[in-house]
Amino acid sequence: MILGLLAKRCSGVAYNGAAVKARLTGTQLSLNTRSIRNFHDSDKQSLSMAKELKQDSVSGPIKDQAESKVSDQVAEYSKYMMNTYTRPPMLVDHGKGCYVYDTNGNKYLDMTAGIAVLALGHGHEGVSKVLYEQSKNLNHVSNLFFTKEVCELAKDVIEKTMSSYKEGNAGIYENRNASFPKIFFTNSGTEATEGALKFARKYGKHIASSGTMKVGNSDPTLASDPNLKYHFHCFTGSFHGRSTGALAVTSNPKYQTPFTPLIPGVTVSKFNETRELSSFINERTCGVIVEPIQGEGGITEATEEFLKAVRKRCDQVGAVLIYDEIQCGLGRTGKLWGHNNYSPECSPDIITLAKPLANGFPIGAIIVSDKVSQVIKVGDHGSTFGGNPLGCAVGKYVFAQISDNAFLSQVQEKGEYFKQELQKAIEPYMAKGSSNGAIVEVRGKGLMLGVEFKEAPSSIVDQALTNGLLLVAAGRNTIRFLPPLIIEKNEIDTCIQLFKKTLSETL
Repeated sequence: MILGLLAKRCSGVAYNGAAVKARLTGTQLSLNTRSIRNFHDSDKQSLSMAKELKQDSVSGPIKDQAESKVSDQVAEYSKYMMNTYTRPPMLVDHGKGCYVYDTNGNKYLDMTAGIAVLALGHGHEGVSKVLYEQSKNLNHVSNLFFTKEVCELAKDVIEKTMSSYKEGNAGIYENRNASFPKIFFTNSGTEATEGALKFARKYGKHIASSGTMKVGNSDPTLASDPNLKYHFHCFTGSFHGRSTGALAVTSNPKYQTPFTPLIPGVTVSKFNETRELSSFINERTCGVIVEPIQGEGGITEATEEFLKAVRKRCDQVGAVLIYDEIQCGLGRTGKLWGHNNYSPECSPDIITLAKPLANGFPIGAIIVSDKVSQVIKVGDHGSTFGGNPLGCAVGKYVFAQISDNAFLSQVQEKGEYFKQELQKAIEPYMAKGSSNGAIVEVRGKGLMLGVEFKEAPSSIVDQALTNGLLLVAAGRNTIRFLPPLIIEKNEIDTCIQLFKKTLSETL
């Protein structure tokens, strides 16, 4: 599986075929039998010849044969697949820890983690064991029945979330004076977004019809027609998914324009700008969705002032505040949730989550405050596969690891070290005084880091691949560093060395 390699679908930056080709054909070919298991007998014979000759690298007919085989395979497979992703001409064979290997035996240090998914890295034995054991026991019975796996994961996530707030951080529980939040399981982050929008819309109609809005209603028509409280507000640089509803609150014409008209009633204002909030978020707004740290938008952190203002305005007009924690949550910043880095005054009503929850097995979820969950009734939402025993068993195992306080502390420590080393690496390329540097800054929290360039960094991503380093772009001109959360200091050092080499070759 390609694993969304480099996932340029998020940034819209195409690969440079020549640069990628150099990596795929001009480097050493490992003789690891796992890495060549997809080759036909003729390919194995060629590699065996190389071993007998004790060659450190393969050239001539053997190299050409390996290159040709992969190119032919990619061309053949592409005939059967939708052309919705930009991928390099390579086949990923397997992964272990922070590394992946292609079918030519090339080794790559993975700074993408499947786009912030593989918190415990590739080929994790504990994850594989749980998946295997659960698959022998119970895969699926539908949500017509309780299963131990879904119940235990729900309990663990809610209790750990509540615990994170009791430690003095912002939270959906303690600060909002609510009873237990509730959770709904989905299959992906986009599905979580869709469910969150539905829940916010129903809650909006409920308070509009019941007259429980906290301030005087300046829109008298709402009392007679509560259905008018259906609007959503989002922010520039946002990304919340690619389904119709999620796309409507993703403020990027590149993604939206081919599929318009989208759902009506969505307004947009500038991220981290407070002056416009009162104009856009009004009594007809049922929900506001925001990422505490924007991922696809370029690793941009929300300011505390901004999130406080959004929270306050939502309270004033009776709007539900949704935090999209799909990329920044579940330990990525060194806190359980990205918004745990802010004060209690920034508390959300709904949290969406997904990516690392089962370390690559598809699962997502929506955590909903008590005040919102009370208006959701039987039949309001559902999913055939959401909350299946297989995904929840893996999720329970992974969540136990990544929510552990000692684990989170290590993420913070490694993130600080990584950020410092990135800062040193880019120093020669930054603007100083009147000079025009190629790099703007390093930013981010924990192991969610970004390096912003003045120009689109496609050539840098391509050259990094040639050097054996997997990177992924974000926004118009940022490269993300989203390694597995288990990354070791020596692997960070290796990344820095490869990144410095890449910069010296491209800038």
